[in-house]
Amino acid sequence: MARTVAIGNADFEDLITNNDFYVDKTKFIKEWWESRDIVTLITRPRRFGKTLTMNMVERFFSVKYAGKGEVFENLNIWRDEKFRKLQGTIPVISLTFAGIKCDTYEDTVTRMKRVIIQLYEEYEFLKNSIPSEWGKNYFHQIFCDMSDMDAVDSLHNLCKFLQSYYKKKVIVLLDEFDTPLQAAYIHGYWNELISFVRGLFEATFKINPYLDRAILTGITRISKESLFSGLNNLEVVSMTLNKYTGSFGFTQEEVSAALKEFELEDKEREVKFWYDGFTIGDRTDIYNPWSITNFLDKKVFQSYWANTSNNDLVGELIRGGSDELKITMEQLMEGGTVRVEINDHIDFSLLKTNSMVENEASVWNLLFASGYLTIANKLEHNEYELRITNEEVREMFQSMIHRWFSPIRKYNEFLKALLGNDVGLMNRFMNDVALKTFSSFDSGNKPSEEAEPERFYHGFVLGLMVDLADRYAVTSNRESGYGRYDVMLKPKKKDLPAIILEFKVHDPEDEEDLEETVAFALKQIVEKNYNASLIDEGFLRETIRAYGFAFEGKKVQIDGGDLQKVNSIIKVTEKKRTARKASAKKKPPAKRKGVAKKN
Repeated sequence: MARTVAIGNADFEDLITNNDFYVDKTKFIKEWWESRDIVTLITRPRRFGKTLTMNMVERFFSVKYAGKGEVFENLNIWRDEKFRKLQGTIPVISLTFAGIKCDTYEDTVTRMKRVIIQLYEEYEFLKNSIPSEWGKNYFHQIFCDMSDMDAVDSLHNLCKFLQSYYKKKVIVLLDEFDTPLQAAYIHGYWNELISFVRGLFEATFKINPYLDRAILTGITRISKESLFSGLNNLEVVSMTLNKYTGSFGFTQEEVSAALKEFELEDKEREVKFWYDGFTIGDRTDIYNPWSITNFLDKKVFQSYWANTSNNDLVGELIRGGSDELKITMEQLMEGGTVRVEINDHIDFSLLKTNSMVENEASVWNLLFASGYLTIANKLEHNEYELRITNEEVREMFQSMIHRWFSPIRKYNEFLKALLGNDVGLMNRFMNDVALKTFSSFDSGNKPSEEAEPERFYHGFVLGLMVDLADRYAVTSNRESGYGRYDVMLKPKKKDLPAIILEFKVHDPEDEEDLEETVAFALKQIVEKNYNASLIDEGFLRETIRAYGFAFEGKKVQIDGGDLQKVNSIIKVTEKKRTARKASAKKKPPAKRKGVAKKN
């Protein structure tokens, strides 16, 4: 009979005692202990078993559980007599920053202090054993009037008190160390918080003679220059390294065994399509445990892991990213890859740098570390080709893009008007869409009005890709004929029209009005022969449509249709333009004011 799946339970002892579904990962205890690394930072995506592993390590080593090793009796670690003797013999400090996602620096530090107070409450019995008045007073300060400096030294001093009491150095376990730092980046107090956390980490993990060993877990390694500059004893175990490859996430063998236990062997191919794809070191076919356990429990294919977070940071980086970044995102959504040099750390300062190359590399590195992208091919040195990890992540990106457009109820109506060739409705709807979407895709850096249409149109293309994916292949900035079109909608069935869109910002010095700007956009489509690739694929000219989008501030004008109408628009506009120029030549030059006559 299959075991019960206890969704979200990260209490190791409770899972084992109740015989709930659990994949034995106790081999990690042996691997980590025998590595003799002093401070280990392990980066893995969300819901990869980090919290459960940290709870398991605490349950194994902590003196709180001395003589209570029976919970490990049927697991891998208990086969080794040396480790049976080690169980329950070391003081352990275990804490997590998982829930600290605040809007301000003050709230974040307050929440961190509460975590510290809870630790000191757990070890309040130490207070009576401290011989010095300073130590007793320090305990009092922690509970009553903890300053930022007290907080920075708090874990260091707690290690000191525990070492004095137990006569053994301490293990420190810090889970999700980077959660408050990501919130700080999103809400704009990164520099303040990084200074506070750097002091806390140096006091705890560097200048701490009472520390035996430590483990930190998180999604990303923050740049050494900004956070870990003082920690030269840090062993970083990222997703690209061959260390603890089977300790986090489920391997193919473990997933196959689980499907067999739950009599779901016939679903293995679909499970692989939906949830496989993570790569750790040289090991491929790694699954996210959250997705697998939820599928075992519910037996329904849907997005489980990708929807456990609001993905604020990911959304901000893509939505506010450069045009080139959005184009690459479009290609990834279509099953393409991006070539990236992967670093062990994320430099958050580069995520909004003016350097497009540095910015994009940092974004792709963050998406890889977070599990949204995975390795498709390993190239030379540290270069890799990355792709979207699996169907679950692809659905997450689609849902994210839908949410960006969800406030704009008329967006789907615009798509109907576009496919129905109703230019009047397209104009009414698009002016509403553009007005709202310009604000939605503003990254916060106050882009100029000239840049906004570019931001808008790439966001617009992402929206098209999601809403039309079942009927069209949507591409942008690809070569066709004698140039690069802006957007092409290539139908998957030949009974639908093929559509080319060109976007152009109004130039008041050269164009009288938006009508003329639209005509210039359509003329570019015709003269540069953008329909060449469609014709090469067998689409008839009469089934191809072209539309010009003209922008002026937050106003949009659209015109176009089949190629016959497009040519007519171009001719009429050129005739008006010629007449206007001829009329301007006949007018006498305007008198210049304020210029004295020469004698």
